[in-house]
Amino acid sequence: MTSPLDRLLAGNRLEQLDDNLFSGNSTWRATPRLFGGEVMSQSISAAQYTVADDFYMHSFHAYFMRPGDPARAVIYDVENIRDGRSFLSRRVTARQHGNAIYSCQCSFQGVEVGLEHQHGAELPAGPEGLMTDQELFANMPNKPRSLSEAPIEYRQVAPIWLMQKPVSTPSNAVWLRANGELPDALKIHQQLLAFASDTHLLATSLRPHGVHILDPGLRSATIDHSLWFHRPFRIDDWLLYELYSPWAGNGRGLNFGRIYDREGNLVASSAQEGMIRLAQNKPASKES
Repeated sequence: MTSPLDRLLAGNRLEQLDDNLFSGNSTWRATPRLFGGEVMSQSISAAQYTVADDFYMHSFHAYFMRPGDPARAVIYDVENIRDGRSFLSRRVTARQHGNAIYSCQCSFQGVEVGLEHQHGAELPAGPEGLMTDQELFANMPNKPRSLSEAPIEYRQVAPIWLMQKPVSTPSNAVWLRANGELPDALKIHQQLLAFASDTHLLATSLRPHGVHILDPGLRSATIDHSLWFHRPFRIDDWLLYELYSPWAGNGRGLNFGRIYDREGNLVASSAQEGMIRLAQNKPASKES
């Protein structure tokens, strides 16, 4: 029986249908709709297929337009926007049932030497001794599959117990790593970090409001997601995901993340805005 990580890696090995056209299938059916992190991970893989090995992704910016169907293959259409000497640009559109469900803009760059600085970090104590999300929520009734088995292990520094819904500051820190060893290829580590970065980020904007991401009275969905890769890293070693939300309003929450390795090197940054709509606050229908 294959592990969730093996299935995720297999899902990222897309089937090529034609020039710049690929097909992928969901391997992570944690909810009735496609998990956005897996769509991002596969779209990065699709773009990487069209780029020479000496160029590496340094950023991507994604928009989610429609819920995805986990029972249906996703078609990834890669458009070559520009091949320059230093930077390459690709646009990926994901389609199901004849409609675009997602699109992203990807930028690649060769290795260069230049000016360097980074935001300083005071890393908390390491992940040793912290409970995993699976352990934290082991007794949660009707818990989703994502809390039972996962390709990525998460250990929250300041977890919120889902059943009690306490109010907290709009910030968190989460140690994460792949649940298994990975090849040395940086491309694969970037794909999996995109997958991992979609967890805990949107939930940060809920922490001041006593609402959790699995609350039955909450409707939530990612609107857009961006990720910047700063330096090589390994996701099969522990990374710290430092999260904060500067604003929420009008049914949306804005969230940012900084991702460090255990030595305190900033390896990536993220940003995400998502819908966080309570059932009693949903917009009135057009008929009314």
